[in-house]
Amino acid sequence: MKFEGIIPPIITPFNDDYTVDEKGFAEVVEYMIAGGTHAIIVGGTTGEYYALSPEERVRQFSFAKDVIGGRVPMICGVNDITTGGASGFAVAARDAGADALLIAAPYYSLPGEDELAAHCLAVDQAADLPIMLYNYPGRTGVNMGEEFLRGVSASSNFQCIKEASGDIDRLHLLVRDFSHIQLSCGCEDQALEYYVWGATSWVTPMGNFLMEEVVAFHNACLHERDFAKARAMMLALLPLTSTLEGSGKFGQSVKFSCKFAGLPTGPVRAPLQPVSKAFEEELHEILVSTKSALQAIMNGAVPGQAAA
Repeated sequence: MKFEGIIPPIITPFNDDYTVDEKGFAEVVEYMIAGGTHAIIVGGTTGEYYALSPEERVRQFSFAKDVIGGRVPMICGVNDITTGGASGFAVAARDAGADALLIAAPYYSLPGEDELAAHCLAVDQAADLPIMLYNYPGRTGVNMGEEFLRGVSASSNFQCIKEASGDIDRLHLLVRDFSHIQLSCGCEDQALEYYVWGATSWVTPMGNFLMEEVVAFHNACLHERDFAKARAMMLALLPLTSTLEGSGKFGQSVKFSCKFAGLPTGPVRAPLQPVSKAFEEELHEILVSTKSALQAIMNGAVPGQAAA
């Protein structure tokens, strides 16, 4: 599978009683596809998979597949604290029609690199689908290091890595020593650097509410090779990416931003809690400014002026 383009991890809208809003989920899917998404990740952190029951997670794979209807690839997040659990979700995703899997390290147990490789290879063996690895040591506590990458390279299913460590040296390592693994940006504020170094995709939650804009950024980088335009767009995005990643309110910020875009979201599930009105007002101002600046650049504003 070619992992290329904007690949958003989709939110899970909830009803007021915290049940999953499948109709609302379908609306978000339609927004993404209309905006030009290249694939959709179901069951990622942005989708609050950790707050869903196992039954809800498996059900989500099936109804997502029905809504997407083969129009774009569906990548299913199958992370779990145990290898057996992750393998079970991988099989359920395969049976639901997933095109690929997203696998991160199991959190809390802190496996060594050889143990982590064995974990991922077991999940691979259970489902036999293309895999996007997800390296985010800030959330999982462990890094997908060189020993791990060499270990999983024994299987051709490990085709891509979403790198979210924030470590620029990791980017250089992946490009230099593991070029057979497609590179995907998992750092909101480093997308420009990733594309310059050869990334083919960006896994960004902003595809839930700025799809047209992030697709335009991807095209500027990968197809137009217009890095002056891309730099101007990234400068416009930085206040928003800083809030998403630096506020400590990631899930709430994404859902509020979706509401700003006119999409159904509902509340976040515990342990997350609603944010203050003051935070919402600040984020609203950032969203208005960001969208306005991006649209101006997309409509032909001179990149040099936008970046000045």
